[in-house]
Amino acid sequence: MRWSAGMIWLMCIAVWPAQAQDNPYLQLLIQKSRDMRLEKTQEWLNLLHYKPYPLWPGARSLADDPSFFNAADGMDNPAAELEATLKVFFSDMEETDKQQNPQCRFIARYHWLHERLQFDPAQMPVRECRRYNNWRKALNPHEITLVFPAAFLNSPASMYGHTLLRIDAKDQDERTRLLAYTIGYTASTNETNGLLFAYMGLTGGYPGIFQTMPYYLKVREYSDMENRDIWEYRLNLNAQEIERMMMHIWEVGPTYFAYYFLDENCAYHLLSLLEVARPSLNLTDEFRWWAIPSDTVRAVADHPNLLVDVVYRPSNATIITQRLREMPVAQRVLAKALSMGELPADSAEIRALPLAQQAAITELGLDYLTYLQSSDGESAEKSARVRKLLLARSALESPSAMPLIKTPSVRPDQGHRSLRVGAGGGNRDGIPYQEFAVRPAYHDQNDPADGYIRGAQIQFFNFRLRHYGDEAGMRIEEFVPIDIFSLTSRNDFFQSLSWKVNVGWARKRLAENNEPLITRLNAGGGYAWDAPSLDKPWAQIYTLLESTLESTPQYNGHYAWGAGPSAGIITDITDNWRLNAYARVQRFALGEAHTVSEISLLQRYALGKQSALRLEIARKTEFEHYWNDINLVWQAYF
Repeated sequence: MRWSAGMIWLMCIAVWPAQAQDNPYLQLLIQKSRDMRLEKTQEWLNLLHYKPYPLWPGARSLADDPSFFNAADGMDNPAAELEATLKVFFSDMEETDKQQNPQCRFIARYHWLHERLQFDPAQMPVRECRRYNNWRKALNPHEITLVFPAAFLNSPASMYGHTLLRIDAKDQDERTRLLAYTIGYTASTNETNGLLFAYMGLTGGYPGIFQTMPYYLKVREYSDMENRDIWEYRLNLNAQEIERMMMHIWEVGPTYFAYYFLDENCAYHLLSLLEVARPSLNLTDEFRWWAIPSDTVRAVADHPNLLVDVVYRPSNATIITQRLREMPVAQRVLAKALSMGELPADSAEIRALPLAQQAAITELGLDYLTYLQSSDGESAEKSARVRKLLLARSALESPSAMPLIKTPSVRPDQGHRSLRVGAGGGNRDGIPYQEFAVRPAYHDQNDPADGYIRGAQIQFFNFRLRHYGDEAGMRIEEFVPIDIFSLTSRNDFFQSLSWKVNVGWARKRLAENNEPLITRLNAGGGYAWDAPSLDKPWAQIYTLLESTLESTPQYNGHYAWGAGPSAGIITDITDNWRLNAYARVQRFALGEAHTVSEISLLQRYALGKQSALRLEIARKTEFEHYWNDINLVWQAYF
């Protein structure tokens, strides 16, 4: 249907009055634009989303919708597109609910070309853009805020975090903040299967679209927003820059782009809107191969004169977690019973407590019930419970028991960068080796943790190369395109599942003592818990049941399928020093029968935000072969 709409638009501009091409004023404008070389200016390239080809001259627009262009070859011909755009501005098409005059459909291009060429209204009549004006009036833009909801690995669309732009009105305050409008770029899909979403997102299988909607609807759209802390970055854009952005948002509204999870994603395309607002930014040039949301936020925050201030808003889950830390176990039980409707607010157990504790219990029960409404869905029964708890809390003459949530000392944009390069060496079974590793994106559980979500690991294209001091020589040790590990701690209130999945190629020592690269798919699920602490947990403990499918021509039947338990503990000795101890065993019963086991102690010491030392001591067993491996690597982040 999108291609049909594009073809209809091209047909409409193709039947423009024949005399338009012979219009002397049009020819004058075209010649003037050629003399000024407007098609090569950064402003024009930004408006059409042109990017240079990496290996040969020329440029191509990232927009995939034919209706975004006025020239038949406009997608990869900036000059032809500019001249065709000038031509359609002479159209006398009347605006209706279903069509716009080209001056309005391409309003950002029209105003920029008017600034450069100074259109004569007597020879090119100015058209009233009623639909755009009404839309802009409804949004009432005064300031722009870049909003970054933090990552949440248990939702496939939220693994990296997300960015959107909020359009703040002049008279907006904290009470009306949710009524502001937002601009977001998203994959047009309802897919909830994480693996399928990742595959389609990696291959550009979804169309990407810009959306404008009220902030409260955007928050409601993400059922996981109750779990995601939000960082708001107020941007220093003047009125003229905001106006340019609004016009361009109107232009790209009906346009689709191919959505790519790693590069042409929500974060990347929002940077392109900022570049239209202020062409000198050149933000997207930093992200030719991948665009991690936290990295794009860092690019914005690091740019001179672009950031005004930053506001941290803890999620409901963060608030509940802090309440739980400050409350005795017996009172937590009462709060949960309140939220589940198992205990009335005026029960004797609660009335026997001091007023301040009654207030804290009631507020926790109310927060948790609100959380359940958002994550599990609303119902009449839950809404009735909310009203009862609100009435009960209002009857208590006690100040708010809202816990103090400290703003994290390190923001997401201040954490380590996503590209990691490592160099080092070690000794395996008495044989020394040197190692080189590279990982384009983005974080694992042993990287410096500041600025990242606790327990979250997502890595793409992790690659390790080793050179052994024996006949093995130089070889690829492993290549893992996808590696995701989500540890979400459980308690009486939150019952999330921890899980992992990774797929790639790795060396394995077989019965004959040779070590081919084998194809491996590993997945598992289980539970994680926090070691209790009043301030913050000192350790995270987990146990999983894992299953692994391996394939190599050297296996009996070319495959092996096994399963087994794993367990580990992750703890921070100091802010810079982390220990990660784990053990696993798997019995492969199908295909090539064998058993593997591993016990490991990994230590990471952060030398700064962008470098770390990693030491791992491991004992491994594969096909009755036993060996020790000691590995020391220096890692840098770029």
